Amino acid sequence: MDRSNLASPLNDPIISRLGYLLRRASSAMMADLGGGLAEIGLRPVEATILILVGANPGCIQSDLGRVLGIKRANMAPLISSLAAKGYLAKSPVDGRSLALSLTDAGEAMRSRADAIMDEHERRFDEILNGCDQGPLRAMLTAIAAGGAEQGG
Repeated sequence: MDRSNLASPLNDPIISRLGYLLRRASSAMMADLGGGLAEIGLRPVEATILILVGANPGCIQSDLGRVLGIKRANMAPLISSLAAKGYLAKSPVDGRSLALSLTDAGEAMRSRADAIMDEHERRFDEILNGCDQGPLRAMLTAIAAGGAEQGG
């Protein structure tokens, strides 16, 4: 592993800890993604919501929250903000639930966000220098699933 970006004049006993490395990697990736999406006025979570709604028209807010691991109280303002920007349409499903779908503007923004995310993924593919990402993705999925089972 090239640790040149993590080099420090300090003795760093935590550099070998998986959680620390995951956090550093996540920070680097999210900063890069956030910068790209900021150019179109979106945050990563907003872009992710648009992509999920685009792939699942008629889904409800609580389902999105479960998939993304976002609490209901935090989902409501995100959905309201995207609706206020004209990206999401809400339609009643039952007494409490609203089905979500993309407006034409939301579909256009989803498409732009998807292109930015694709370019972001390409940059990190280059960093990984063509390595088979399958095992890494499987391990990260297992960690995420195990954390969710533990209440994380």
